[in-house]
Amino acid sequence: MAASRRKRLVAAGAGAPELAGPREHQMTFVAYLDSLTQRAVVRDPRGPAMALFAIVVALMSIGLLVQASHAATTHEPEAFMSELRSQGLFCCAGLALLIGAARLGPSGVRRFIPVACVLIALCLIGVFLPGTGAVINGSHRWLNLGFVRFQPSELARIVIVLWLADRCVRLGPLVRDMRKGFIPMLSMLLFFFALIASETDLGGGLLLLLCGFTTMWVGGARPSHVFLILGGVTSSALALGFATIPYMRHRIQVFFGNQSSQQISDSLAAMQSGGLYGVGLGQGTYRNLGVPYLESDLVFAQVGEELGYLGMLLVLALLVAYLWFSLRLVLSIRDRFDALASFGLLVSTALQAMLHVQVVAGLAPPKGMTLPFISHGGTSLVVSCLGVGLALGAARRNARETAT
Repeated sequence: MAASRRKRLVAAGAGAPELAGPREHQMTFVAYLDSLTQRAVVRDPRGPAMALFAIVVALMSIGLLVQASHAATTHEPEAFMSELRSQGLFCCAGLALLIGAARLGPSGVRRFIPVACVLIALCLIGVFLPGTGAVINGSHRWLNLGFVRFQPSELARIVIVLWLADRCVRLGPLVRDMRKGFIPMLSMLLFFFALIASETDLGGGLLLLLCGFTTMWVGGARPSHVFLILGGVTSSALALGFATIPYMRHRIQVFFGNQSSQQISDSLAAMQSGGLYGVGLGQGTYRNLGVPYLESDLVFAQVGEELGYLGMLLVLALLVAYLWFSLRLVLSIRDRFDALASFGLLVSTALQAMLHVQVVAGLAPPKGMTLPFISHGGTSLVVSCLGVGLALGAARRNARETAT
């Protein structure tokens, strides 16, 4: 009985060609990423470099328009001109620094990395000292040197990425060794994280950790070391912040829906009010209804209000293009240090932009995070230009060596 049943099944299969043919191959996510990487490979990095430069200029132009619109309706005419002039100068300084850094590249500043680590550590300590530290909204994030005031934590991401890339290359195969390779790099990363988190800027510290661990992972560290420790440190930091810092506890509760945040509710309402085309530049009303930081930490909401869904899609499209051409640029660089440093520098800006959009859209706990090249302020703009400029410098050096 069983034998006759098997015969019928075999006969039915023989009469169904689609069952007898080879099975279709199911592409896994890793295989898809590998296929995407293969398509991104180019020989000449100058094409992706020029595209990245154009994207940065486009984002800065949008940012200058949005900042001018905000200042026009929140400042008196004299203050408006002063604000516009200040932001314009930051844009010019950022572009000048980008072009200057592009002439150096990561290899051009490599010998100064140890000195830069010491200086940025001193700056992070200086924010707590009377006379040099400036306390704003209860946080010690600003260093006041008299002639300039900036956030050292923004620059720390650039320095730590360069240091980690240098260490990964120097260690070679030892980067996979826990005691000789991973632990020393982790200690340096946690030292900078502790300084930034104690400002208090836990979000900025976690962003530094994410950039650092990503650089180590791509630099050859074992994934088990990277992801297990990243998960442990992140969860421990969030648990400690939830238990000891009231405003952080409130933000986490807002994210899980246990409490409400008027600021996030207003930012969502501002985005929705713009509709498809927006209400127009200078016509937004939410900034005059008491919504704070709409020009900086919530600037994506102002883009949605004044430029509509099309404006937000344009910004998101530029950010996606930034990611794509960053990948193409990194894969085209032959020198390992230049490639790894460029990856860390470019992904730092991309992660910051991603977190900003997620916070404004309510997809991440509330956190003061600027949108690179668009938000008001000088430190974020200049540091983002520095990071991109160094990556473009790696492409320039690679193209020059290929030509010779």
